[in-house]
Amino acid sequence: MTTRITVPVLSESAFWRYFTFTALYFAEGLNMGLLFVGIPAWMAQNSKTPTEIGQFAAACALPWTFKFIVAPLMDRYAYLPMGRKRPWVLFGQLGLMGSLIVMAYIPDPLNNLNLFAGAAFLVSSFGAIQDAAVDGMAVDAIPGEQQARANGFMGGARMIGSSLSLAGGSWLMNQYNFTVSTLALAALIGLMTLVPLVLREDRGEKILPWSAGTVSVKAQQMQISSWTTILQSLYSLFRLKNSLLVALLMFITMGSYNYFETLLPLFAVNVSGWTNVSYSQAFASADLIGGVSGILLGGVLIERFGKKRMIGLYFLGIMGITIALALLTPYWTDSVFIQGFIIVYRWLNAFAKIGVYAIAMECCSKKVSASQFTFYMTIGAVGSMVGATLIGPIKENFSWQFTMLLFVGLIALAWLVMRSLNISKLEMQIAQLDEQTFEDEVYWMS
Repeated sequence: MTTRITVPVLSESAFWRYFTFTALYFAEGLNMGLLFVGIPAWMAQNSKTPTEIGQFAAACALPWTFKFIVAPLMDRYAYLPMGRKRPWVLFGQLGLMGSLIVMAYIPDPLNNLNLFAGAAFLVSSFGAIQDAAVDGMAVDAIPGEQQARANGFMGGARMIGSSLSLAGGSWLMNQYNFTVSTLALAALIGLMTLVPLVLREDRGEKILPWSAGTVSVKAQQMQISSWTTILQSLYSLFRLKNSLLVALLMFITMGSYNYFETLLPLFAVNVSGWTNVSYSQAFASADLIGGVSGILLGGVLIERFGKKRMIGLYFLGIMGITIALALLTPYWTDSVFIQGFIIVYRWLNAFAKIGVYAIAMECCSKKVSASQFTFYMTIGAVGSMVGATLIGPIKENFSWQFTMLLFVGLIALAWLVMRSLNISKLEMQIAQLDEQTFEDEVYWMS
């Protein structure tokens, strides 16, 4: 008698959906925590200028602006016997692990900043591919009624991954060296690759190209085989006023967050007198609190009270505490005060991001899931790059108070954009366009 191993299937289990996307977002957080926070703090500790740090942060953010090129390829080309997006997820994970190994062996990175930034660009490129593939698979696999809770798990897991790479990576950098820290991160991401390696999107699909399996009916129905249909669908979607408002919301929020989070390590090291390790540990603790809270409460609160209401409250909270930080200059050297600010800020930031991502996911067509969601994320990445680039000229020409209050103004602008968004109307328009896309595809194939 033989025992048949049951392989997890995303389409049939809410548990496996939550587990899978939590694990994959955790892997994404590992990568982003080191690149976007840990290394900039390390560079500040080693007397690199705001402009040099801003240039490194821009190199990390730039590949994420190219996701709009990769995502349509994911929608158009797929090895359907292994699922619509799973082969792309595996490619992104393996590339992320390999590129981190390459970056680990950059000689004397702090004195080879161009080569260092180039390696970071390569890592971020595979990170962007992994992210686009995971997001596309999430839009395909997660039903609308589970999206808010799933985004709570996903956003929380990414913050926990970020906190782990920050605390552990910064400690390894200072106790050993940059190479050991980066190789440890690559090993963890390799471990997370086991998750997409052993799951299937739908029953009957192949685990690996040489294993048994076939294309699922659902994958065949969702797959678009014409570039014309994909481009027409995207054009129709982004002609809608509310789709453009979602994109604008992503641009402003992601830009303002990266602006402020590139500023914080400079402030902590140069004004508050922290080391890169103390800053990374404080930020990691804050991310751990925010991540766990996001998993337990983020999606639940949004489900119960509504996306726009809760995001608005989080935005108001972020503006309030940042104004307080800007005005309470005598406390800038008080470690307890600064650490308390970072914890509250990251908690509010985590919940606000969960809500904004849930809005973006809800406002996507399943026919072009990777392309549309990635467009939203790409616009956010452009905002992140702009935000990081602003740090040099703003900080070198204005006071700390002004740089903080500029962040408050950006969040206020995001709040106004969100209030103008009509999610229900956009969902109805997307459903109508999906039906028309299906009819057009059938016509061209007949």
